[in-house]
Amino acid sequence: MFPRLSRGRSGALALAVAGPLFVLYPTVRPWHDESTLAGATTSMSSNAWVAAHLFAMLGLVLLPLGLLGMHRLLEPTRGDALARAATATAWVGAGLTLPYYGAEDFALHAIARSAAAGRGIDLLGLVHDIRFNPVMTTMAAAGLLLLGLGGVLTSAAIWRADTLPRWSGVLFAVGLLLFIPQFYLPEWARIAHGALLGISSVWLASAMWSASRRTPTVLPPVASQRPASVLTGPTGP
Repeated sequence: MFPRLSRGRSGALALAVAGPLFVLYPTVRPWHDESTLAGATTSMSSNAWVAAHLFAMLGLVLLPLGLLGMHRLLEPTRGDALARAATATAWVGAGLTLPYYGAEDFALHAIARSAAAGRGIDLLGLVHDIRFNPVMTTMAAAGLLLLGLGGVLTSAAIWRADTLPRWSGVLFAVGLLLFIPQFYLPEWARIAHGALLGISSVWLASAMWSASRRTPTVLPPVASQRPASVLTGPTGP
């Protein structure tokens, strides 16, 4: 079993990488009027579209891993149960959200490239059908709501444990709670949201790294050995 020190630092590294990815997502994403054929084609057919959404997906993969490390750090505290619930909730939330991002990234990019090549497809109609597929939209909405709940539980766990900066958890929770509302905001606000989530993730990662240095390493028990003189029986290969 890995010591708590290693797990805490691994979680800190996961959040430290996720933070910049959340910043890059709206910053790299092309911003054109996607309600028009020209704007949708320009944005979605670009390589920047693929890269930006890939950054978001990688951030969503790393975020629960970071919270798992936080849970390991808070195990000996009163925040243990809340941290465990935060990790599980965020993990399920990220899993439900990722299929939508995959469709947004790769499916929309593929059909936009086809439209740009003049293949005569109804780009705007297909974009609408993909984005508002009832099953996928419901999954994504549930996933993002669970991510927001995971953020609230994270903040509550940190506040209760009182071993990490309390306001790092509050800022982190606000960033996750705003994931759905930010989709309805203009470009500058979405970039600001990415910065908020990125800064809070890195702040929490830094606090976890520092806390892991103060937490004693938990080593597995060493089995007692009998003197060689009392060992009997054949030796192994």
